[in-house]
Amino acid sequence: MALLASGCSGAPEPQASSSASPSASSSGTTTGSTPSTGPAASPSASPSASARASASPSASDRPEPLEDKLAGPSEEQYETAKKYVQGMSTADKAGAVLVQKYAGTDPNRAAALARDLKLGGTIIMGDNIPMGADGAADLDELRSALSTLTAGVKSRPWGSILTIDQEGGAVARLRAPLTEWPTPMTFGAAGDTTRTEKAAAAMNSELGGLGFNLNNATLADMTIGADDPTIGARSYGSEQGLVSRMAVASIEGAAKAGVVTSVKHFPGHGSVTTDSHVGLPVQKKSLAELKRTDFVPFQQTIDAGASVMMMGHIEVPALQAGVPSSLSAPAYRQLRSMGFTGVIMTDALNMGAITEQYGASEAAVKALSAGADLLLMPEDVAEAHSGIVSAVAAKKIPVSRLDEAATRVVALGLWQKSLVAQRMRVAEPGSGADAARSASAAGATLLTGQCTGRLLPSKTVTLVSGTAEEKQRFMDAAKAAGLTVGPGGRRVALAADGSAPVDADIAVATDGPWVLASSPAKVKIALYSSTPPAFAALSAILLGTVKPGGHLPTKVGTYPVGTGCGE
Repeated sequence: MALLASGCSGAPEPQASSSASPSASSSGTTTGSTPSTGPAASPSASPSASARASASPSASDRPEPLEDKLAGPSEEQYETAKKYVQGMSTADKAGAVLVQKYAGTDPNRAAALARDLKLGGTIIMGDNIPMGADGAADLDELRSALSTLTAGVKSRPWGSILTIDQEGGAVARLRAPLTEWPTPMTFGAAGDTTRTEKAAAAMNSELGGLGFNLNNATLADMTIGADDPTIGARSYGSEQGLVSRMAVASIEGAAKAGVVTSVKHFPGHGSVTTDSHVGLPVQKKSLAELKRTDFVPFQQTIDAGASVMMMGHIEVPALQAGVPSSLSAPAYRQLRSMGFTGVIMTDALNMGAITEQYGASEAAVKALSAGADLLLMPEDVAEAHSGIVSAVAAKKIPVSRLDEAATRVVALGLWQKSLVAQRMRVAEPGSGADAARSASAAGATLLTGQCTGRLLPSKTVTLVSGTAEEKQRFMDAAKAAGLTVGPGGRRVALAADGSAPVDADIAVATDGPWVLASSPAKVKIALYSSTPPAFAALSAILLGTVKPGGHLPTKVGTYPVGTGCGE
C-alpha cells in the first residue's frame, strides 16, 4: 500500500528509531495449538472467532454514550460563542474557520498569518517537527514553535487549534521520544475496547502536554482489504460492530486526556479504490447500501457524542455526482441528518482530489458554502481567506452560514478548554512504551503455525527482506531479546502491504495483512505495524515468551475474519 507524503490527515512519514522488548510471560515449549480460523474452524477454534465476524452491531454492540462532560459544547458555551462571533468582522470570522499548514521548522511566517488573519489554528506535519542531533524530535523546540504559533491570538477565550495526525503506526507525525503506538488495526485485532481507550488516553495525554488540542486520529473507515489503497491498517477492521466500538473508545480516551479527536473520513474512505491524495475516489454504493454499511460506524460515534467529523474527498453519485463530498451540500446534509451537531472539518484541501479541479479560493468558498465549518490546509490560506471574504460580500455565501460555522468552531474551543481543566494527569513523553509493546503482542495475529512455544529451533534468525528501517528496528529488538540476526537461522521476511509475495520460513506483515494471503511461508504473522514496540513484541513471539493474542479483523485471502490464537 503506497500512501503519499502529502498534507492530508493520513500520509505516513519517516519514523525515528528506538528499541525495547516486551515483558516476558512463561512458555518454553516447542509445540502448541494452531490458530483458529473463524466460525468454520475445528473444535479447537477460539470461542471469540465467530463473534468477531458479526456483520452489524446488535444492541449489545452499540457503544455506551459518553459522560455528559465529554459530549461536546454545552448550550451555555454555544450561546457564549454566538456572542463572540457577533462581535467579529467578516474578515475575522473567515479567519476563524481556517486551519493553516506551513513548510519547514521556522514558525514565524505562519505565526504572523495566524495573528493577522485571526486564523482558527495550525496543523503540524512531519516537516514541521524540529529534530535533535540524536534523530529524535526536539520537544523543547517544538513547544517553543507551538507557543509562537498561538502568541498572536493568545487573548482569545476560545484559544487556537493546534492539530496533528497521530493515529499510530505509519501515520504519526511525532515519533521518539514520544511513545510509538501501533496502527489502529492492531487494536482491532486485539478486540479490547478498554485497551483502545487507555491507549488513546495515553497517546493524547502526551500530545496535550506539548500543547496540541485536536488530534485527527479516530478512524471510522471500514477497509475492504487489499483493494483499499489508502486506509488499510489505519482502519480497525472490516466489521461494523468492531470498528464502531473501537472508534468510540478512541474518542473517550482522547477526551479524558483533554484532547478532541476528529472522526474520519465520512462518508467512508476504506471502501473506495482510489487514493484521494492523488485523485477523486468514486463511491458507487446506493444511499441505502451506505446506510447499511459505511455510515454505521460514523452513526455510532455520533450517537456516542463525537464533537468533530472529518469530511473526506469522495464523490458519492447517490448524493451528488461529479463533486467531492467535502464540497457537496448533500453530503453535509446527510451527515447532519444523522444527528451530528458538532464541527464538520474538511480533509486537507491541498490533496489531489481537490487541487486537480479547484484553486485554493474556489475550494474554500465551495466547502464553506456546502456546509463545512472548519477548512483544513488550503493550498494558500491567505487566498482562501480572501476568497471567503469576497464571497460573503458578493452574497455568494450567506452571512448566516459563516456565522454558523464560526460559532461552532468557537464553541468547540471553549469546550476543549473545559476538558483540559478536567483531564487526567499529563503523561510524560515515552511513558506509554510498555503499553505499546503489550498492545502489539495482544494484536499480533498468527495465521499459520503453532500458537504457543518457540517458533525458532535456535536463537538465530536470518532476515531476508524488509525496508532498511524495518531491518534495523527488528535487529535492535531481536538483540535486546537475546536473538542473533545472521546466516544459518530460520528465514524471516518483513513485508508491508503491496509487497511481492513473501517467500520465507516466517512471513511477517508489517502493515496491512493481505500480503500474507499468497505467501508460501509455514508461519504467517500479521504484526500490522513496524514500530520499535511492535518488533519487540515480534521478538518475544518468536521466542515463545509471548503468545500472539490477536484475531484477524479483516479477511485475508482464504483466512476468514476471526483467525488467530487469542482467547
